Order: sequence, then structure tokens, then C-alpha cells
Amino acid sequence: MSTAGLKGINAAGHLGWVTRKCRICAKKLDLTVDVVYVCKACMHTREAYFCPADAKRLHYRCPFCRRELVTLDELS
Repeated sequence: MSTAGLKGINAAGHLGWVTRKCRICAKKLDLTVDVVYVCKACMHTREAYFCPADAKRLHYRCPFCRRELVTLDELS
């Protein structure tokens, strides 16, 4: 099996591809396992990913643009 020359952090199985940090508490979130809340508008510009505890504390509203937070599963 060939890895096409990809090694280290560039390899397909590296956790850096599926791990994000909560914007408020810096908790590491695995996008494949954990429930992750995002703001549709700020997701790409500010990397607005939130853990469930902080999303509840924010009343499910983005602290930057005040739009509703949705789970990452709802975007798919």
C-alpha cells in the first residue's frame, strides 16, 4: 500500500485533519466523534467551533455575529 509520499502531519490518518479547538475554552474536539456546534457565517473566517457546554452557555448564538449555532451534522 502506497502513501503517495505523504508522511507525518500530511498523512491522511493524522488527527490534525479532524481535530478543532473550541473557540472559548480551547477544548480539543474530534469532528468525527464529538458534538460540535458551528456558526455557518463564521466557520471559515474565524474558525468558530464550539463545544456543547459553551454553546449552551451562549444560548446557541454565535458571540461574533449573533446568528444561530448549528451542529456540524446539520450542515451535511
